[in-house]
Amino acid sequence: QVQLVESGGGLVQPGGSLRLSCAASGRIVSIYAMGWYRQAPGKQRELVATTASGGSTNYADSVKGRFTISRDNAKNTVYLQMNSLKPEDTAVYYCNADLLQGGFLPTRHDYWGQGTQVTVSS
Repeated sequence: QVQLVESGGGLVQPGGSLRLSCAASGRIVSIYAMGWYRQAPGKQRELVATTASGGSTNYADSVKGRFTISRDNAKNTVYLQMNSLKPEDTAVYYCNADLLQGGFLPTRHDYWGQGTQVTVSS
């Protein structure tokens, strides 16, 4: 079994910053990619940023230049540094990991964290 545990959400004023963390633990052979998605009330879940095992990154246009995704492979942890936050960034942020899970026959799985609330408001 694999678990993703997120932390770092909260309430912040417009223009402020937050840093989200997501640690993957369990029977992990390797992680292909990790990323962050978000879901605002009444909206579909959308991609925020992803990072692949080779170091490549991908960002939603709405967060480019403001958010930075990084990864600590030794700790199986992904971070999302969010700067210049706007009210429209308010959402539940979910961590995602595309990984090879250990076992008699390792298999590839997609896991999600429980979500962490980010609220940007004055």
